Amino acid sequence: MNAASYVIPLPPQASLPVVGETGRFPVRRIWCVGRNYLEHIREMGNDERAPPFFFAKHADMLVPDGATIPYPPLTKDLHHEVELIVALKSGGLNIPAEKALDHVYGYAVGIDLTRRDLQIASRKKERPWEIGKSFDGSAPASAVQPASKIGHPTKGRIWLTVNGKEAQTGDLEQMIWNVPETIWQLSQQVKLAAGDIIMMGTPAGVSQLQPGDKLECGVDGVGSLKVSIGQPE
Repeated sequence: MNAASYVIPLPPQASLPVVGETGRFPVRRIWCVGRNYLEHIREMGNDERAPPFFFAKHADMLVPDGATIPYPPLTKDLHHEVELIVALKSGGLNIPAEKALDHVYGYAVGIDLTRRDLQIASRKKERPWEIGKSFDGSAPASAVQPASKIGHPTKGRIWLTVNGKEAQTGDLEQMIWNVPETIWQLSQQVKLAAGDIIMMGTPAGVSQLQPGDKLECGVDGVGSLKVSIGQPE
């Protein structure tokens, strides 16, 4: 179908730039791994032995490098969570861990912005996390580095600073569930496809943000990302 086949204008296709390419990576879905670094689990007071679980953000919540993100509504406790992003070029159901990396196009750096007060309130009421995790501008992301150029990183520093002061630091090898295991687990829940991205969880050090804060983060060998928090709209 072409644009004339629809009764309203087609929404724009969410996408990320690709390092060294003029073409962009189209994003279909955003999946996020909950509690994948031990120290972050401990700082949040959660069960260290729990299996991985997943929540989603909408693709149009992506924010590009260099953007200013308006402080979101309904919260007084906005937090940062730096994460490795995995970008898929193909997918399927029940992907074996030993075949999972065959489906990876590349990697990027992201921030899972979280309305922590709303997330905690939902958790206490045993409601979905969506109000705390899925909101406009909640998924800043860097350009994608093709795995054909950088390989598949299994270790390397992951970090985030707020106004030049280190807030989060860790290493990819500290992930409880690595990339192949995560793809295997998620593909049992839903059929993955080209254009899906997975945010792989965050190390310890999450903290509150205020309008005017400047964030810089990165993953060694993958890239870096800078965004600012603006005034509420």
